[in-house]
Amino acid sequence: MKIDLTFQINGRNRSINVATNRTLAELLREDLNLPGCRVACDSEVCGSCTVLVDGQPTAACSTFAFEVDGSQIETIEGLSSDGSLHPVQQAFLEANAFQCGFCTAGLVMSVKALLARHPQPDDQTIRDWLKSNVCRCTGYQTILAATRLAAKRMAGSK
Repeated sequence: MKIDLTFQINGRNRSINVATNRTLAELLREDLNLPGCRVACDSEVCGSCTVLVDGQPTAACSTFAFEVDGSQIETIEGLSSDGSLHPVQQAFLEANAFQCGFCTAGLVMSVKALLARHPQPDDQTIRDWLKSNVCRCTGYQTILAATRLAAKRMAGSK
């Protein structure tokens, strides 16, 4: 069975007909050619597939596509603007907050949502917020540093 969906993705309106059992990750990666949403655990544990749905971090691997009908979806591909990285992306780059890069998109999206809700988070708030994101490479210290740097820069731009 298929259904029609209408949503906004990275600022652009889209309509698509998809199977009712299609996940958001499959929709993004296979139908919309947005591969930044990575699928690792397929069970909402690792955070690699994190995208923002109506501003909230969402595990795309375990969210059905039909659940985002009428929503605003933001992926890593939609963060940069006019050739410039988003402040969170730039901070991750400058703080070397990634190694293999597999989990980075999910972490960046989670940090973006965190800073929208808590513009000046302390380290414990950052840790609590990122509990759903697993990084096996960095040890998290550089991710904390990148989050603090992004928070500082974003507060200065307001």
